[in-house]
Amino acid sequence: MLVVVALLGLVVLAGIATATLVLRNDLTSQYEQRALAVARSVAQEPGLADRVLKGDPSPSGPVQVAAERVREATGALYVVVTDDRGIRYSHPDRTRIGKKVSTSPDEALAGREVVTVERGTLGTSARGKVPLRTTDGRIVGEVSVGISTDRIAAATRHLALALGVLALVPLGLGLFGAITLGRRLSRRTLGLSPRQLADMVREHEAVLRGVRDGVIGLDPRGRVTVTNPEADRLIGYELERGDSVASGADPGLSRLLTQEPAPDGELSLVGDQVVLATRLAVRRDGRDLGQVLILRDRSDLDTLARELEATRALTDALRAQAHEHANRLHGLAGLLHLGRLDEARDYLDELTEARTWVPGLRDPYLAGLVAAKSAKASEAGVALTVAEETWVDGDLARPLEAVTVVANLLDNAIRAAAAGSRRPRGVVITLLGTGTDLLVHVADTGDGVAAEAAALVFDHGFTTRSGDRSGHGIGLSLARHTARSGGGDVVLRDPGGDHGGAVFEATLRAALTPTVNESWRDA
Repeated sequence: MLVVVALLGLVVLAGIATATLVLRNDLTSQYEQRALAVARSVAQEPGLADRVLKGDPSPSGPVQVAAERVREATGALYVVVTDDRGIRYSHPDRTRIGKKVSTSPDEALAGREVVTVERGTLGTSARGKVPLRTTDGRIVGEVSVGISTDRIAAATRHLALALGVLALVPLGLGLFGAITLGRRLSRRTLGLSPRQLADMVREHEAVLRGVRDGVIGLDPRGRVTVTNPEADRLIGYELERGDSVASGADPGLSRLLTQEPAPDGELSLVGDQVVLATRLAVRRDGRDLGQVLILRDRSDLDTLARELEATRALTDALRAQAHEHANRLHGLAGLLHLGRLDEARDYLDELTEARTWVPGLRDPYLAGLVAAKSAKASEAGVALTVAEETWVDGDLARPLEAVTVVANLLDNAIRAAAAGSRRPRGVVITLLGTGTDLLVHVADTGDGVAAEAAALVFDHGFTTRSGDRSGHGIGLSLARHTARSGGGDVVLRDPGGDHGGAVFEATLRAALTPTVNESWRDA
C-alpha cells in the first residue's frame, strides 16, 4: 500500500509538472501572438511611417506619444518604433530614444514578421516584430512590441496552483482505492502471501505442462483463462489469455464449446487432429465459474486405423489377384489340355501385358481398395464401376492419405446409392494421375444432396441419417482435412437431386511418385 501511495504521489507530481510545462508553452505562444497583433495594429496606424521617414527621434515627438498610448492601453512591456537603421523613435525609457535597438531588426526590415522570446534592455519578453511600411509598400523601419515574461510566469503559477488543488481529488480517491484494493486482494487470495501464490502458480504450471491431455479453461463469457502447450498443439495455433474461443477460427473447437449436451468423451475433429473431447462445467457455491474443455489426442489411433485400412485393402487386392491368377491358370491349363498351343501362346502374351487386376490402375493400394469396396458394394446391392477413363500409371507416394480420401468417398457414395430410390443402384469412380497429382471423381445414383445441406456436408458431425447419429458425419470431413493437409481439396462438384446422384471430386497434391515411362501422357 505504501508503494502504491508513493507511486500515486509521483504520478500526480509528474502530471502537474507536465501540464505546467505544456501550459507555459501555450501561454508563451499566446503572448507572442498577442505581441505580434499589437505590433501589426501600430504599424498600420495612418501617418506613422511618414512621421518616422520625415521626422527626427524625440522623447516628446508624435511617434513616442502614439507608442506610449498603445503600450498603456494594452499593458505591453514596451512598444518600440525604429527607422531602417534601427534607431529608436519610441521607448518606455525616454533616455533610450535616438539610440540603436539592442536586438537585430534585420528580419523585420527584410519584410518578415518575427515572434520570439528574447532578452533586451527591459528584461526577457515575448516579442512580436513587424516591418513598418509607407502607403506605397516601402519598408522604412520596424515596430517591436514586447510582453514581459513575468506575466507568463505569474499566469503559469496560478495554473499550476489550480492543477495542484484539482489533483488532490484524484490523489485522495487513489489513496482510498489503494486501501480498498489491498483489503480486497487479501480476501480474494485467501490471505496467501506473494511467496505462497508464486508456489501455487509454479505447481499449476507443472501440472498443466505435465499432463498429456489438452486443457482449455474458459470463464463464463467464453474467454480463455488457462491453457497448456498440448492444447495449442492439438488445435494448431497458440491461445492467449482473454481470447474468445467461441468466435475463433476453428469451427470444430467452437462447436465443442457450444453444443448441448456437453461432449463427454466424444470423438471429434479439431483442426487436423482427431481428439476425444470432454467438457466440464465449473461451479462453486452455486456460481458459474466457467468450463473446462479436455482434449485427448487420438491421431495416433487414427493413423493406425488408416494403416490398417490400407493394409486390409492391399490384402484384399492380393486375395483378388490370387483368385484371378488361379482362374487364368485354369483357362491356360484347359487350352493346353486341348492341344490349342497357338491360342495358349496368345493367352500368355495377353496375361503378360496385363499389369493390374483393375483396369487403368497400377498401384496395388488403389487397386486393392477398389476391389475391396466393390465387394462391399455388392453386399449392399450396389454395383461399383471403374470408369474407362481411369488411368493412374504411378505408385502412391503417401498411401495412407490417398486411401483415407478415396475410401471415405466410396463409402459415402455406396451408402447414398443403397439408400436412394433410383434403379439400378450404382457408383462410378474415376481416377486420373496427372503428373504427381491424383484426381478422383466419385458419382452415385442416390437421391443427391439437398440444397440446404450442400454447404454442410463437410462439417464435422453432419449426417443425413436419422436415429442414432453417433460415429457418423466424420467421413467427408476427415477426407477434406486429409486432402487439404497436403495442399489438395475435396469438393461437392454436383449435388445432384432430381437429375441424378451427387458427384464428389478430390484433388490430392503430390500423391504419386513420378514414373520412369511417362510416354502415355503424350498419347
